[in-house]
Amino acid sequence: MEHIIIVGAGLVGSLLSVYLARAGFKVSVYERNSDPRQINLQSGRSINITLSERGFQALDAVGAGELVRELCIPVYGRIMHTQDDNLIYQPYGNNKEAIYSIGREDLNKALLSFAEKHENIEFSFNQKCIDIDLPTATLKSQNLKTGEITQVQADRIFAADGAYSPIRYKMQRLKRFNYSQEYLDQGYKEIMIPARDDSSWVLDKNAIHIWPRDNFMLIGFPNLDKSFTLSLHLPYEGDISHDSTASPDAFRNLFETYFPDIWSLVEPNLTDYFKKPVEAMITIKCFPWSYQDKVLLIGDSCHAIVPSYGQGANAGFENCQLLTKCIEQHTADWQTIFKEYETLRKPDMDALADLCLEHFTVLRKMVGDSKFLERTKIERKLQEMNSEFASLYYNISFTCMSYSEALRTERTHQDMISQIAENNMKWEIFVQPDRTSPSNMVSTRSS
Repeated sequence: MEHIIIVGAGLVGSLLSVYLARAGFKVSVYERNSDPRQINLQSGRSINITLSERGFQALDAVGAGELVRELCIPVYGRIMHTQDDNLIYQPYGNNKEAIYSIGREDLNKALLSFAEKHENIEFSFNQKCIDIDLPTATLKSQNLKTGEITQVQADRIFAADGAYSPIRYKMQRLKRFNYSQEYLDQGYKEIMIPARDDSSWVLDKNAIHIWPRDNFMLIGFPNLDKSFTLSLHLPYEGDISHDSTASPDAFRNLFETYFPDIWSLVEPNLTDYFKKPVEAMITIKCFPWSYQDKVLLIGDSCHAIVPSYGQGANAGFENCQLLTKCIEQHTADWQTIFKEYETLRKPDMDALADLCLEHFTVLRKMVGDSKFLERTKIERKLQEMNSEFASLYYNISFTCMSYSEALRTERTHQDMISQIAENNMKWEIFVQPDRTSPSNMVSTRSS
């Protein structure tokens, strides 16, 4: 039985271990952090995950889908909170299609427990990768509790060790290895809003809430315990920024000015906010993802993306499924497996990275814009008339169409919408106002 080492027991590493064990390999997973099931993380870095069709297809393929669904909250659209205290609902689909909100920690714990049931998978926590010998697939790790250093040789090593992957860093020293990284000029900090005293929800639970304010925004995700996770996205510096709101008074002024409807819920829950670091958002692209037939980068280690499209976990899970298909097609020919996998997946992940950057702008600047809302209604009406005229968001979230193909389709559709708009069609006849939402409202005063 071939021995495979996975470095990283996060979302992708945990699911990948299941796929490989089911394919007949002995799998050892090394993780630098402690077992999250044994500690309460609450690190302020747990920006909520949204799972969609392609993610669940990969989970269902190994029998983990229903377990994960039990930990999710379905969200059927986004609710925009305007600065003048109005709400505007935007459904994600025409037939109550939903994406699913889940805490990163909850998902990671569930996948670890699911993977650990397999007899061919073994997890080792508190093991920091300090070096790797690429030609021999030998991992050198240090136990962060005892300081002990060990070396383990495997048949192959998979690096699922995140955006700051030490294994990728070692590969970057190789000739003709292409690498780029780009940080957004904004970062985020999180605020946890608990359920009300009577255990009811503080906001509509079946929607993602967004307060778009042009160059910054607040976004809220529902959690299974009826709490909400708010993520405040601000520039690092400037008149309205993390720097300018570092004091309690300045922070209060920001919310009373730009997010007045939520301030009464935020104010009592700021105990640790000012101690938390601002979390960065980075895009990483590199190639190749493999070294000979010995080492493969997977997940954020080779294609980190910003979280605005909610596709990070979905894409990572889909990676596991695609890699397994390559393994099945080219049994034991690992060099061909790696080359085919990275060649197939690289264009899609580059397309997704670019889409995430564009969507971050959409969320901050456009989702509350009247022209954007009008075009969205036109798009939905066209999809009602012809199911093949699906929006970019629909194709990415509710189908398993490749990211590249979804982008090509979107460009064609947007050209068509622009042509219709240029012909001065009367939208009030073509598109009827949207009167459906989880709360049966389109634009109402918030309570």
